[in-house]
Amino acid sequence: MTEPQPTTEPERMTEPPPIADQPARWPVVASVQHYQGKIINVRTDTVQVPEGTTTEREVVEHPGAVGVVALDDDGRVLMIRQYRHAVGRLLWELPAGLRDVAGEPAAQTARRELLEETGYRARDWHVLADYFSSPGIITERLRVFLARGLEEVPVADRTFVPENEEAHLILDWVPLERAVSLVLAGELHNGVAVVGLLAAHRARQDGFAGLRAADAPEK
Repeated sequence: MTEPQPTTEPERMTEPPPIADQPARWPVVASVQHYQGKIINVRTDTVQVPEGTTTEREVVEHPGAVGVVALDDDGRVLMIRQYRHAVGRLLWELPAGLRDVAGEPAAQTARRELLEETGYRARDWHVLADYFSSPGIITERLRVFLARGLEEVPVADRTFVPENEEAHLILDWVPLERAVSLVLAGELHNGVAVVGLLAAHRARQDGFAGLRAADAPEK
């Protein structure tokens, strides 16, 4: 028995899109605000998909954050251990913080957070990576910086007074190679740390030559 022959020409594949994220926005036909908090807001959007039907998407609005891979001349990363209540763990992380100061450039936020959480300043700053923490549900966008040329600020010259979890931070210097090994072994779980450490490890192979300037635009 012969197979039936197609009566129309099969659709030809078009050129694939470039491998680069790009802005897009499907129409929102309705939106309901459920919660407005100190840091986050929660809403439900009714979104129209290209076929014309609609679907609901819950969205957590977040101001965004920055993280810092502070790397010294010996190839060690400055890491902090912080209590994270939501996951019930003490996590080893990178210095990081919310972008909660209106109009403050991300690089300035990173400088402030590095000083407040570790007591260090840095001479050289570059961008390591930009990413969304969980784009299926939250608007949080993070920029991870590489900071080098580190200098410790005397305690007497620091004005920030840590509170709550930040009052119990533990600092340690970890060789970058060992930190990456801990990521691959499943010992480190913080997203900023995982992205930042792997990016720094890769960037170091090229002598950090391909990194963007600290004030590079966010695409």
